[in-house]
Amino acid sequence: MARLIVLDASILVAHLDDTDPHSEAAKTILAEGDAFAASTITLAEVLVGAARAGRLDEQLAALSQLEISEVPIERGAAAQLACLRAETGLRMPDCCVVHAASVTGADALATRDDRLARVAVARGLQTP
Repeated sequence: MARLIVLDASILVAHLDDTDPHSEAAKTILAEGDAFAASTITLAEVLVGAARAGRLDEQLAALSQLEISEVPIERGAAAQLACLRAETGLRMPDCCVVHAASVTGADALATRDDRLARVAVARGLQTP
């Protein structure tokens, strides 16, 4: 069975930017994973810089090659996200990553953010 890894923005940004200090680690995670997913909010965060630079189509193509399943925030998720934020103190974009892992039944959550990684581990997720 394929192992599903939910990605946060730090992994995707590092993968797309060879000068990022986490680039090699991100590339390893993406090379060794089976299936990937990311919250709509995460994907939007990753695309902001490209949109500003007029390179949105290029960035979308690069993300498309990774075959990441987009996890939308479903109707009625506001209360769950609010509780997650209140419980963990994470910023809302990070709460969206944890929520995406929860609703997809992911096995792992890939991040370079220590605080997000601690929350993921506390929720039984692997953190490659």
